[in-house]
Amino acid sequence: MAIPAGQTSLLLAEDDQSVREALERALKFEGYDVHAVSDGAQALEALMTIEPEVIVLDVMMPSVDGLTACRRIREKGIRTPVLMLTARVDVADRVAGLDAGADDYLVKPFDLEELLARLRALVRRGTVVESETETLEVEDMVLDLARREVRRGDLVIDLTKTEFELLALLMHNSGIVLTREVIYERIWGYDFETNSKSLDVYIGYLRRKTEVDGLPRLIHTVRGVGYTARA
Repeated sequence: MAIPAGQTSLLLAEDDQSVREALERALKFEGYDVHAVSDGAQALEALMTIEPEVIVLDVMMPSVDGLTACRRIREKGIRTPVLMLTARVDVADRVAGLDAGADDYLVKPFDLEELLARLRALVRRGTVVESETETLEVEDMVLDLARREVRRGDLVIDLTKTEFELLALLMHNSGIVLTREVIYERIWGYDFETNSKSLDVYIGYLRRKTEVDGLPRLIHTVRGVGYTARA
């Protein structure tokens, strides 16, 4: 589907009609081309005909909830950034959203400016990693920026968009310890809460995927400081 020049296409799934309509008006006012639906099933159906640049899913929806919709989106190989909206404040609930393949989450009630900031960060994430070379290497791990592919020897490692961007940032700064604050700013584009566990969750994902079959660790924790990629 053609998107008007200069507009960012956005798919919004929210079952509360008043909230959905208010968000649709606000996002359109900010220049987004919004396709709004009322549940996860409609969101999945919409993705058969449109290619949004960012997706916003409410967690609690009838028919197909946001977590299920997000998992199905990722199973289809769609890597579009996903922002989850949730009324649940527990860390476990937020982690569930990340496990489902979401790139970010926002707890209701939220400030519109924060939503807009997070959407801008997700949209621009494609340009977060800049390098004069097309490949990055740390020991036997090779990251191809152009093909968005990661390998360790003959092993091809399948990563989500957030995982890829995080690994690329660490590998681009190989041997340098990046603080948590720097990583949050570069990957998510804004400051997270000081007690946020999102970065730890994604570091865990990367380690599980890059250390299969006993492969040596290349992503290291520097306690009290941050993370680094090195042998």
